[in-house]
Amino acid sequence: MRNDENRPVTVGDIRPSQMLYTYGVGSIVELPNISVLMMGLASWNTESLKTIHESRLLRAVKTRLSDSVEKLMALPQSSDGDESLYPTTGAPVAVFPRWLNCVSCGLLADVDSGLFRLRSDPYHPDRTKYEHSNCLGKKSTVVPSRFLVACKKGHLDDFPWKEFVHQGNLCDAPSFRLTDTGVSGQASDVWVTCVTCGNKRQMSSAFDIDNPEILGPCSGKHPHLNGLTEQCDENPRAMLLGASNSWFPNLVSIFSIPTGSDQIRQVVDKYWDDLVDAADLNILKILRKSWEKYGKLPDVRPFSDEDLWEAVQSRRTRVESGQGESQDDEDNLKIPEWKVFSDPLKAPENDDLKLVAEPPPASFRPMISGVTLAHRLREVSALIGFTRIEAPGESFDEEETDFASNGPLIAGETKWVPAAEVKGEGVFIQFDEKAVREWQKRPNVIKRNADVFEAWKAWRKVRNAKPFDAGYPGARYVLLHSFSHALMREMALECGYAAASIRERIYSNAPDTEGIDMAGILIYTTASDSEGTLGGLVSLGRTNRLEELINKALERMRLCSSDPLCAEHDVIPDGKILHGSACHACLMCPETSCERGNRLLDRSFIVETLGQKGMEFF
Repeated sequence: MRNDENRPVTVGDIRPSQMLYTYGVGSIVELPNISVLMMGLASWNTESLKTIHESRLLRAVKTRLSDSVEKLMALPQSSDGDESLYPTTGAPVAVFPRWLNCVSCGLLADVDSGLFRLRSDPYHPDRTKYEHSNCLGKKSTVVPSRFLVACKKGHLDDFPWKEFVHQGNLCDAPSFRLTDTGVSGQASDVWVTCVTCGNKRQMSSAFDIDNPEILGPCSGKHPHLNGLTEQCDENPRAMLLGASNSWFPNLVSIFSIPTGSDQIRQVVDKYWDDLVDAADLNILKILRKSWEKYGKLPDVRPFSDEDLWEAVQSRRTRVESGQGESQDDEDNLKIPEWKVFSDPLKAPENDDLKLVAEPPPASFRPMISGVTLAHRLREVSALIGFTRIEAPGESFDEEETDFASNGPLIAGETKWVPAAEVKGEGVFIQFDEKAVREWQKRPNVIKRNADVFEAWKAWRKVRNAKPFDAGYPGARYVLLHSFSHALMREMALECGYAAASIRERIYSNAPDTEGIDMAGILIYTTASDSEGTLGGLVSLGRTNRLEELINKALERMRLCSSDPLCAEHDVIPDGKILHGSACHACLMCPETSCERGNRLLDRSFIVETLGQKGMEFF
């Protein structure tokens, strides 16, 4: 943030990963005494940011966002050394909301009104605050106004206090006071009054959903882009500061998988920031000796100096010709991962990937054809935008997601996007393709699948996602997704990790669709620590442990504490619900764990329940 003298001021600290998942570009960060808005990418200082090389992810970002994207860049981290009082690195922010409220006298005014003064402390950034310097003869702390307006197209603005109070009859030199008439803090107890003319209004009326025009038209502002304004036909909605639906990240994630036949090319892409300084073969040899001495770049050790130099020259040629990083043959992000997980014996081992084949449990071999233990995984995620009010589409592949409401990260061409990499572990389970196909042919499964499809179309119609029948993943996906949730819930009780830290990735592709046949799940966990996680999850993939866990999970799915209501729940095409026999007592998981927002679940696809028979896979 910048003060009155336009100098950078440190106002707080957050973890780098939070700048991607929680407090990304366009989001509001609440600090102890002020709240600030994370600014657009044009305001960031990228000189100290590290480039993350992941060709598959970069290609996916280009496809979904813009061909102008050249880099994936890691988020800024604090230095271990002495820092300047006015640092130039970090995430740039601006005060938002701009309207502030004095806690003593109730004065409500804009930060530019001259009534408030910023008081910063370079040695204690958390103490930075605004003060009302002449409040009843004393200095009083000022806090951000807790009311904002936003729309579904990603626009955000201060609450329209002047228009709201005066309802079209604006007085001269208005001055406002915010008053709490109760102790609950609810909007019905809060009144805003214009001291000049005496008009006042209850804040609860701003949240009247039956009168969407009460706040007037949307201003179309993107304050994180220095006030960029667009035409917008949406009705703005009032929301409270800190509301969970004020910002949702739009992310693209992949696992680092050796997908090409040329492994040395991938190694060069990964370590290009270090290899770019090799002007000739002799310099490369000198650099390699230094790396070996300090244990750096372990992945380059298997290759000779000559082969590595040839790959460096090839990479430099691609960069100079504008081709950038290497491209893969597969457009679907999951297909390369499926190929490696389903055939771990051919997967190379490096610092980012270590796969071990494990025999499937004997009692489930007719249904499960393979198990792979992922002792090491590297997940890389990139932020390509954000949404407000409603979360972005849950489809991981994103082919059918409507990006019309995607909030921009920058005004103009996007040259880079923020990214983060984490390491972890997981268990991959491959279903038998023949068994899945036979299950899909059952009459009861076909009927239930038709009901879910109708609900899918109604759900998309409510969200105006055209065509309404696009993107439905089918009964196969519902089966895999439901089994994944059942097993995740069971593993959370055994592995030592919190349930919210365990995640899923569903590999589902029916034979009659484009691509290859896929039927499998990956249950994994990651951590931002450089060494990844501790092995508590992957140990559950051992044959005997996994068989025990699957049996427990299936047994829990047969009877829910909400039965018979849960078991007898029908899929209704009302545009709201996209699940069958599933509830929070039996199948649903934390939102951070599910790739579909707890939609497309049905435990009657897994086991026989009280209300449904003839559809169970196991």
